[in-house]
Amino acid sequence: MLEFGQPDTAADVPLISDVTEATFMTDVVDASQTIPVIVDFWAPWCGPCKTLGPQLEAAVTAAKGKVRMAKVDVDQAQQIAAQLRIQSIPTVYAFWKGQPVDGFQGAVSQGEVQDFVARVAAMNDDDGGLGDAIAAAEEMLEEGAAVDAAQTFAAILGEEPENAQAYGGLIRAHVAMNELDQAEAMVANVPDAIATAAEVEAGRAQIALARQAADAGPVAELRAAVEADPDDHQARFDLAAALQASGETEAAVNELLELFRRDREWNDGAARAQLFTIFDAAGPKDPVVLAGRRRLSSMIFA
Repeated sequence: MLEFGQPDTAADVPLISDVTEATFMTDVVDASQTIPVIVDFWAPWCGPCKTLGPQLEAAVTAAKGKVRMAKVDVDQAQQIAAQLRIQSIPTVYAFWKGQPVDGFQGAVSQGEVQDFVARVAAMNDDDGGLGDAIAAAEEMLEEGAAVDAAQTFAAILGEEPENAQAYGGLIRAHVAMNELDQAEAMVANVPDAIATAAEVEAGRAQIALARQAADAGPVAELRAAVEADPDDHQARFDLAAALQASGETEAAVNELLELFRRDREWNDGAARAQLFTIFDAAGPKDPVVLAGRRRLSSMIFA
């Protein structure tokens, strides 16, 4: 059985390499003791893998040695895939100090790929305590202390103005306080270096959803309209918006996926666009996002 040990030294492996079952311990587990290693589980027959793989390679190369990448063909490494419980591809894991510490499944946007690689690369950096401060601010925001979170995020930005996590966090804090104009002003003035970061995209998406929530109709009436006419696409789209506004994200995603299944081109692809807005707002590791992306990908590539 595969075990994650604590070797004495890191293996000298290329920046990007193909890894087999025989070399996985050396090129991934051992190497991750001194440098983070991103593992791309793929297969030659996997369509989304052909897009995601090059995006990962480009982002890893741009990180200039702060992170390595290992490519694992699951057809040739079935034992490792089974031991790591790889149930669908593409699946991406990040290893640090011999352990998987982050990851995602399915196709994601280029911005999310870049942000993921940057986040993994930063695991080996000494950030002077900013990481702990960001974690504390996120906890405040989750617990409803949006004002305290905003103050903490702002203080972090005072030290590091292009910190994408703090910038996105401050946007989301303004959204939580229903200060949408302030949040939009931040988005409009985001530094170019982090303009496409996933954290900023999440803030932008949350603003859009908050604006929609103000106009959302009654869930019961919209559900009745959809039940009366399942092909009333506008009613189903409005129902999804109302469900999202009431905090029922999974139900909203389900309605949008059903709309996409029925007519993916309706209203210039509105269902897919709204799904991506919800996915961006919730973040790539949210279970609802992971499940929704898989289902959407299966429809697109079926």
